[in-house]
Amino acid sequence: MTGIRSVSGKLARRSVQVSILAMVVFVAMTLIARLPLWPLIDNRAFDYLSTLSPPPLPKDGPIIVAIDEPSLAEIKAQWPWPRSLHAKLIESLRAAGAKAIGLDIIFSEPSTQAEDTALAAALGPDVVLAGDETLVTSPQADQFVQVMPLQIFTDRGAMPGIASVGLGRDGVLRNVPPYDDGFAATIATTAGIAVQMPEEGSLIQTFGGARTYQTVSYYQALDPQQFLPQDFFKDRIVIIGLSLQNAPSIAGGGADAYATSYTVHTGRLTAGAEIQATILDNLRLEMSIRPADGLVRQVVLVVTVLLGAALVWRKTGWITFLGVAAAVLVLFAASFAALRLDNLFASPIAPSLAFVLVAGVQTAFDYAQERRSRRQITRAFSQYLAPALVEQLAKDPARLKLGGEKRVLSILFCDVRGFTTIAEQLKDDPQQLTGLINRLLTPLSDIVLSHGGTIDKYIGDCLMAFWNAPIDDPDHAVHAVSAALAMLESMQGLNEELEAEAAAEGRPHYPLKIGIGINTGECVVGNMGSTQRLDYSALGDAVNLAARLEGTSKNYGISLLLGEGTASAIGSDFGVFELDRITVKGRTQQSPVFTATRASSANLAQAHAEFLRARYAGDVTAQRQLAPSLQQGNPDLSAYYGQAFIDN
Repeated sequence: MTGIRSVSGKLARRSVQVSILAMVVFVAMTLIARLPLWPLIDNRAFDYLSTLSPPPLPKDGPIIVAIDEPSLAEIKAQWPWPRSLHAKLIESLRAAGAKAIGLDIIFSEPSTQAEDTALAAALGPDVVLAGDETLVTSPQADQFVQVMPLQIFTDRGAMPGIASVGLGRDGVLRNVPPYDDGFAATIATTAGIAVQMPEEGSLIQTFGGARTYQTVSYYQALDPQQFLPQDFFKDRIVIIGLSLQNAPSIAGGGADAYATSYTVHTGRLTAGAEIQATILDNLRLEMSIRPADGLVRQVVLVVTVLLGAALVWRKTGWITFLGVAAAVLVLFAASFAALRLDNLFASPIAPSLAFVLVAGVQTAFDYAQERRSRRQITRAFSQYLAPALVEQLAKDPARLKLGGEKRVLSILFCDVRGFTTIAEQLKDDPQQLTGLINRLLTPLSDIVLSHGGTIDKYIGDCLMAFWNAPIDDPDHAVHAVSAALAMLESMQGLNEELEAEAAAEGRPHYPLKIGIGINTGECVVGNMGSTQRLDYSALGDAVNLAARLEGTSKNYGISLLLGEGTASAIGSDFGVFELDRITVKGRTQQSPVFTATRASSANLAQAHAEFLRARYAGDVTAQRQLAPSLQQGNPDLSAYYGQAFIDN
């Protein structure tokens, strides 16, 4: 129940953390989206999405008659050209069957009377002349100034149309001009096409870059029979305007040329006449794009934040990065689909950023918490475990339960034999005594760690260790016994070193011997101690028995004594020999005790079994008969077998 409450508490705390994060991100994105620079980001998103696989150029759209470099070369006249030349062009286009003609040229100032009269004579209700409307700002007031064609031209039936366009703060033309009497709208009306002006702020759907529309040079339109196919202009709308054949670049600028959404791909400007043609097609085919209103944007933002919170509600990991990538792709795909299917633009930038922030910030929190947990684990266990095991715990803290838990452990106690005598002899040299113990415990500890054990504590000259916690070790008994045998084997080399050092320094040598007890059984393991200091330790009857076994081993003249649980767990990995059945202090029932060696044989095991039966039966004669051959065959137990000549 404690574990369930702990998990529930962690989930509750995480839920509160993620909820607060989601609310903070939502409020932050709402405020950020109101900053003056944010629309520029949304506009750039529109540029890319609206020009990603743009719609095909509409059929029967306007034809552009370009005042371009070839025309300037052919006509050989200084610009502005005589108005009688424009009159000739109008008559030529009308004769070729054009149903509406738009001149994207402002005739607001009089020329010579003859030229003005010639142009006026060619005009009619099928012609639209460009006008201009400009906002003049001054400290005193803002004033709209209109520049319209001369009355002599409008009196002949020609319709004026405002050709002004509004650029965004970044100098890009994106919005449909908000004029009911706009140039493109007036051309459509003149051609007999009823158009309804879109809502203010609607965006232009472009069909390509510069020279996307069918374009001919001015001089060709003057004589279409010679230069153009038959019926080229028949029943078509024609827009006349400046259109340089080599579309000017942004850096170079150009007369009556503007950056559009498509400029992000080409870096080129589009001529005003072609822009008017694009606006005209947007109006007549109702292809202009309406931006999503504030309510829709907020709803999308809320849903996105909630989805981001749901992704990291329980945990974060590699799946989080996939989820973020998928969410951003879906948001951009949905925005593109809305553009194409419903002519609606809902910018994916704010929702995508909100999703990334929720997932990213929570992932950063989790990463920081994991790093903190790793540092805590490293500090807590670096003295108990081998570095490789500490690294495993740090990488996967879920494998560690710092609270108390029940586990089957193999517990090892190792003590120095005759330490009291050694301490008495070195009572006047505490530094040598301390150094001696450190020289002993260091290699013993290294062996424990190298065999995957956890060092519980040092009690003077005694070392306690256990296996199968905090890292799971299914072969914990085997590893504990293997470590014990390695510890016993290391004593010969250590004593040789100490004896050589003592001889070199002219002082007596005190040989070191150790006794080891190992038991396997269920224990409680975890952080234990006071509120001021905790140690990772194990408690339980199995621990007590291991300590008793270590103390009892000296009674049998051997260095390693095993409990029944350990002996049954190590199987055939070692030579296992039962020694006796004893009642240890604090227990009422007899327990069999064992020892282990590196190797054994069937004959030796059989002879030992016969010796043990004689021992249990009290048959001293049989024990003494068997002892010599057993001492020769199993010298590690020589002292144990020799007890047959001493007992009784």
